[in-house]
Amino acid sequence: MPVLTTIESERGAVATAFADQGRLVVVSLCADWCDTCKEFRGAFEAIANARPNITFVWLDIEDDSAVAGDIDVENFPTLAIYRGDSVMHFGVSLPQEGTVARLVDEMAERTTAVSSAPEEVRELPALLKNRAQAN
Repeated sequence: MPVLTTIESERGAVATAFADQGRLVVVSLCADWCDTCKEFRGAFEAIANARPNITFVWLDIEDDSAVAGDIDVENFPTLAIYRGDSVMHFGVSLPQEGTVARLVDEMAERTTAVSSAPEEVRELPALLKNRAQAN
């Protein structure tokens, strides 16, 4: 499965992924101007291609600031990993394929959500689903 974005034609697929409470959704919060993000994009796509049962979303915090604008991104890439609407992980990651792949695999096994995620991160699935319904 390719990496999804928040462009209008892919919003329905993103919303469907978040609606499945058993599905893992990995969101990479990045920016087009960030060289680290540009370098990380290929690794993120490779991880996604190797895990077709997980949905991967590339969210540009500036291009889609209406959704991501309130999320405090301290460094890139920042990953938000969900199972349905529940936040399983939120934080900065090393932009290395092996490191991120291990994190994703670990989150695929985790059943308990984190309670320390900021409210803006917890609200992201609802914002993305609402955006899909508005179109």
